[in-house]
Amino acid sequence: MEVNRKIRLGYHSTKLRLFSVSFLRDCQQKWWWITKTIGKILDDNAMVKKPRGVKLVSFTIQQVLIPASQGYATVDVQITGQQITAIAPHLEPLGTIINGQNKLLLPGFVNAHTHSSEMWQRGSIPPVPLELWIAELYDFTPLDLDRVYLSAVGTAVETLLTGGTSVVDHLTLIPGQEFETIARAVQAYKEVGIRAFVAPLIQDESLASGMPDGGLGKKDEDYFRSTQATLDILEAAVKAFHHPEEGVNILPAPTGMQLCSDALFKGCVELSDRYNLCLHTHLLETKAQAMLAQEKYGRSAVAHLQDLGFLSDRTSLAHCVWLTDADIEILAATKSTVVHNPLSNLRLGSGIAPVLKYLAAGVNVTFGCDGSASNDSQDLLEAIKMGSILHCVTDIDYRHWITPRKSVEMASLGGAIGLKMQDKVGAIAVGKQADLMLYDLTNLSLLPKTDPIGLLILGRPTQVVDQAWVQGRHVIADGKITGIDVESFKQELFAKSQWESDRPSPMREQVEVHYRQVMKLPT
Repeated sequence: MEVNRKIRLGYHSTKLRLFSVSFLRDCQQKWWWITKTIGKILDDNAMVKKPRGVKLVSFTIQQVLIPASQGYATVDVQITGQQITAIAPHLEPLGTIINGQNKLLLPGFVNAHTHSSEMWQRGSIPPVPLELWIAELYDFTPLDLDRVYLSAVGTAVETLLTGGTSVVDHLTLIPGQEFETIARAVQAYKEVGIRAFVAPLIQDESLASGMPDGGLGKKDEDYFRSTQATLDILEAAVKAFHHPEEGVNILPAPTGMQLCSDALFKGCVELSDRYNLCLHTHLLETKAQAMLAQEKYGRSAVAHLQDLGFLSDRTSLAHCVWLTDADIEILAATKSTVVHNPLSNLRLGSGIAPVLKYLAAGVNVTFGCDGSASNDSQDLLEAIKMGSILHCVTDIDYRHWITPRKSVEMASLGGAIGLKMQDKVGAIAVGKQADLMLYDLTNLSLLPKTDPIGLLILGRPTQVVDQAWVQGRHVIADGKITGIDVESFKQELFAKSQWESDRPSPMREQVEVHYRQVMKLPT
């Protein structure tokens, strides 16, 4: 069993090289051969046959509460097709009538950084630093297409039910089945109905390269796939799956400076320019990564990425915990977006990102759940709450703290800005697409009546989403997901998983020795 695991987890093993040679030859073929099989993959594996391309309808949300400059306003909101067409009190009813009384309407939030496949390890990995955590994660990563699909479904469902209408999935790829992996995730997101930004998790350096050397003379193996082959896979994925008008986007998304060469970053920038794509990556999540950047570049990773042309107003950067004041100035100058992942940063002991400094410098900040093995959920409202109140302990001046209304703006408009979607979503306004969330203010967790947004952000809301729309499509009705049978989905998750604890992780044990030495911890 251990031998099989090492072969399957060949991301970081020379044992996969023989397989890779054959695979690389296949990658040189025209990408159309791959796309020819995608339709069959999607048709053969759909959980529920509810095509997303249903006819759009007009509807009117009547007497609903929306935020106003001074408190709240009670209005009617009309949607025709994908767009909001009117906002005013007492509008002439149009199309289907939605009762908005005692409900709060907000723009949909963005789960701006997660890893869907981690769902299979939620609650499994003990509290350890990222560098040890990821070693165990790779020891038990499920390399199974059905699980890829199911975990993407779960990520979409949980995100929708906690206020998110968009998700950025930094998607782990199965070696040799990269296209099938992306196809199954895309299938899941289409069926559930969420707006998806699929960011294939790519690298061209081995796992050991992600640790600082610390003068210990560690030796890193070559990665099993060439940089160009990786970029070829990514470009073919863009051609096959990038359809923004259908709510599916592909993002070039190198893992991070700790596992990627300059050539890979530059290649991603070239693809971004060629196809008008947003970029995504991890950045300085841990102290060890900050140390590695100095070893690798002799300077800050932020300055280095700027010189590579990677930072711009279409770049979102997950974590950004260990940045200097000079780094923050660069982010502000390049108009890059920071994705704050407070729960995983605390869970892995990575630190507290200087979010108040980012905001003061004019850097756009939004929120992400991160993967379910480091969070361990996809409760976006929980991430927003923690990402807001956490910073009350980082600055004694309470006038700098994040208010509930600022949190809503960061989660909606901030997320849209990070994905260059601010002209389409992120606010309730005429002409915007209808990515909307309707919250039930009679829910026990939002009572008694005080400030609706304060209750939503500072409280512990549970099952509060009454209705939701993405691109005008009704994806939650009466609190239930419309695109799939959630009960059947839950049964399948239960059947495909098992109770377990205290599992041994050979890779973590191997990495831990070097980690403790380089971080100068007692051995």
